[in-house]
Amino acid sequence: MRKTLTLTTAMLLATTGLASANDDLMSKMDDPSQWVIQTGDYKNQRYSKLDKINKDNVKDLQVAWTFSTGVLRGHEGSPLVVGDTMYVHTPFPNIVYALDLANEGKIKWKYEPKQDPDVIPVMCCDTVNRGVAYADGKIFLHQADTTLVALNADTGAVEWSVKNGDPAIGETNTATVLPVKDKVIVGISGGEFGVRGSVTAYNMSDGSQAWRAYSMGPDSDILMDPEKTTHLGKPVGADSGTNTWEGDQWKIGGGTTWGWYSYDPDLNLIYYGTGNPSTWNPAQRPGDNRWSMTIMARDADTGMAKWVYQMTPHDEWDYDGINEMILTEQEIDGQSRKLLTHFDRNGFGYTLDRETGELLVAEKYDPAVNWATEVVMDKESDQYGRPQVVAQYSTEQNGEDVNSTGICPAALGSKDQQPAAYSPDTELFYVPTNHVCMDYEPFRVSYTAGQPYVGATLAMYPAPNSHGGMGNFIAWDNVKGEIKWSIPEQFSVWSGALATAGGVVFYGTLEGYLKAVDAQTGDELYKFKTPSGIIGNVMTYERDGKQYVAVLSGIGGWAGIGLAAGLTNPNDGLGAVGGYAALSDYTALGGQMTVFALPE
Repeated sequence: MRKTLTLTTAMLLATTGLASANDDLMSKMDDPSQWVIQTGDYKNQRYSKLDKINKDNVKDLQVAWTFSTGVLRGHEGSPLVVGDTMYVHTPFPNIVYALDLANEGKIKWKYEPKQDPDVIPVMCCDTVNRGVAYADGKIFLHQADTTLVALNADTGAVEWSVKNGDPAIGETNTATVLPVKDKVIVGISGGEFGVRGSVTAYNMSDGSQAWRAYSMGPDSDILMDPEKTTHLGKPVGADSGTNTWEGDQWKIGGGTTWGWYSYDPDLNLIYYGTGNPSTWNPAQRPGDNRWSMTIMARDADTGMAKWVYQMTPHDEWDYDGINEMILTEQEIDGQSRKLLTHFDRNGFGYTLDRETGELLVAEKYDPAVNWATEVVMDKESDQYGRPQVVAQYSTEQNGEDVNSTGICPAALGSKDQQPAAYSPDTELFYVPTNHVCMDYEPFRVSYTAGQPYVGATLAMYPAPNSHGGMGNFIAWDNVKGEIKWSIPEQFSVWSGALATAGGVVFYGTLEGYLKAVDAQTGDELYKFKTPSGIIGNVMTYERDGKQYVAVLSGIGGWAGIGLAAGLTNPNDGLGAVGGYAALSDYTALGGQMTVFALPE
């Protein structure tokens, strides 16, 4: 009896600790004066209730202060604000600064990991990192070399670290992490090196592994119950992660997980997307290649998949499905539902019921998209949920070494990782997009661990018969599946958006402008050119009753890889160097945070 009571008490204490860590984080998320994880909150809405900067006065914004990170190349992600401290991260070598907002931004501590520079050439598309997260008094950083580090938020001391992958076989990291309950959820990069994608949960207290779910492989590896996990309402069936692959190709199958994660505490489900199958030559991997290019809904405690939806079966274009999943509660077809909205690289904007995985809307969010005519919505059809590929824009034409031209979007998608925002005030999504097309020529490639496993040559250029630019910033209705307004941009909009209760939406441009537009109309209200191109995500916070807006600038990422890495061959950067060559006429390398506020 005493043993039972002791065990029960221990379980109660453990549960209480779990609740308190998560309750503290969620309480801080609900405080609009802070910004404690990269996405703002678990819903990934990137919406702030702050309204002191509004559409009437945003024209008066001024630079309040700046901070140089000391690192060049692409600066993705955003700073965090937790209490009186701002946390700023950099690309490789992934330095983290803690700045004291109560003392003029004085550096409280600096963490600079000692990473092997050999990881740099293994990283696809620049040495970016999408930022740190806060929970349980710790700052969590997932480094380029896949080391996950828990830093004491007050001192910067390393409380624990664990290696999540192996750069020697192509596994790296560019993403942030998601703290959920007593766990930290992390992904992996490396699809262009034949890595098999996975998501791993580590215990927040000590870094021990709680579970790992692969994107493809045996049911036990991908954590799927063949009878309970559903795809478009039907059980996935046994061996779903291997039976659409030829032989053992799934072992080097890609499906990496380098994007964003969201979480529904009521359903206890985490949501994320998987990336492209390996190789880029589709002739070498016949079949649907499940579960690459897939939205996953998993139990946060066990990792078991509840439902999945594969958006681009047998991907032929590198349309990674890793972009953010934005969670909302909205009315659709006359009833209030828990929705998930996702803007995929393939150019379709998807709305699903996030509890069941039912597909509700799938429409093009860039009119240039031509590789598919539609996604079939008839539930009785054997094509339900599948895009209808246009043969002319298939890259698998009569075998290999055929150059397919005029494909829209290009491999970097109608939107890459740059996150959209949602305003519950307007019920619109604000989406940074790429208006770019490509030529794509596959070739046969062999796999060698740690070596590129791509198998295609690309060229990129602006979408024809349009405004001549390479990007648009749009407002999207996820229930009707239509664009409400669109702002043309000369280059892709590679910055994450921010929506606010002040009726203002912020985003950055590759030339380096921070822009503010009216959430209802899209009218430009303000712009300011920062020292370098912006691929970071705009955030906001409040201190001493004053609202601030901050963004990292530092050109790079896939679109800016030519500038970031000094590349000049148009085919380098998987085709991006030639497509974005004109960027060098407008900006140069940098690494700076710029903070804006209204004048006193």
